[in-house]
Amino acid sequence: MKGFILKSFFAVVVLCISFIAKVQAQCAMCSLTAQAATENGNTQGFGLNDGILFLLFMPYLAVIVIGIIWYKKYRKKTPVLKS
Repeated sequence: MKGFILKSFFAVVVLCISFIAKVQAQCAMCSLTAQAATENGNTQGFGLNDGILFLLFMPYLAVIVIGIIWYKKYRKKTPVLKS
């Protein structure tokens, strides 16, 4: 059962990663301000969307890392049978 759940989880993760599209993580007001700033020669607006996506991704990454550590620490170890 645990193997099925783990395989299903990894299948969902792989599917989500394989269908990544270019997304805009800005509100309309932020997007217009950044676009107007870059048209006027300001270069700070170029990385704004990437920064927002980076901040959005960090909590998910932390949960994944904690989940992996928890799984490795508490999974049931199979005893070795001596014959």
